[in-house]
Amino acid sequence: MLKQTSDPRPRVGITGVGSALPDAVLTSHSLQREATRHIAKSLPGTLLAQATGIESRHVAADDEYASTLALRAARRALADASLGPHDIDLLLFASASRDMVEPATAHIVQAELGSKAHALDVTNACNSFVNGIDVARSTILAGRARRALVVTGETPTRAIRRSPADFAEFRDGFAGYTFGDAGAAVVLEAVEHGGILDVDTETHSEHWEVGGIPGGGSRHPRGDEHTYFRGDGHELRGVFEKVGASVVERTLHRAGLDWDGFARVLVHQVTVPYLERFAELTGAPADKLVVTVPELGNIASASIGVQLERVYGELATGDRVLFVGLGGGISIMTMIWEKS
Repeated sequence: MLKQTSDPRPRVGITGVGSALPDAVLTSHSLQREATRHIAKSLPGTLLAQATGIESRHVAADDEYASTLALRAARRALADASLGPHDIDLLLFASASRDMVEPATAHIVQAELGSKAHALDVTNACNSFVNGIDVARSTILAGRARRALVVTGETPTRAIRRSPADFAEFRDGFAGYTFGDAGAAVVLEAVEHGGILDVDTETHSEHWEVGGIPGGGSRHPRGDEHTYFRGDGHELRGVFEKVGASVVERTLHRAGLDWDGFARVLVHQVTVPYLERFAELTGAPADKLVVTVPELGNIASASIGVQLERVYGELATGDRVLFVGLGGGISIMTMIWEKS
């Protein structure tokens, strides 16, 4: 079991949380109608909603950016921790989205927030936020920072192919129609009890081509065609089914816990069928999941942060939460956190 009383190691915990959603809501029915208006092939009007279980998603306005959503969440997290911008000395923008290639979006967030922390970006697809928490924890344990603010701002709806030329393009970009926009943030600092108790990762980089947004880097520096998400959601799901459940099982075994040992289980959510398959493979009880995907869609790395903010106030001291992340690349990540 994960013992508390005799463990002399320093601990780092989450002491403040926040999230942010754009005001605009786009239903799957409206999105499908827009995306298929030029397609001659007749499709059921509820195809997108039925295939994904996603009814709606929030969409950032033209003047809202990844940094905008991250900033709103950051302010909520700092207020929740009763801290101000100058109380943090590490700011990590940990997201699959960003405002621009250079400089790091962390600097844009920091300039608006008014903090003076060391600021940098952490990027690893939909695992970015959990990776950012782990990096911040490690930095605090190394004595390089006292308090860290980890933020994400996800705007993947910018990469949805809204006007495919034909059914082939619609099908190629189908995974992108699951996307929604959101921001999330957490404050991390040293705690006397609880905190982050365990972290595990497994990476299968041979599958890096399964899905992504190819534009903006040195391979495809220009061209609108490279700014759309494309990928094979079935292949991504297949990889998780082969190895993801074993990572979760390994984490539970190492911690000496079963599902009864967790108050909540926060899982990156792509679609409803994907979430149901996760529960089936791992045995995670449905009543411990925090289901957001039907109303928010796939909000990338903000998924776990938004779920955490929704249940944070309900958690009691000593309650343990399991984070399960999945990101393109492909990486799988688990984290056990106990509320202090």
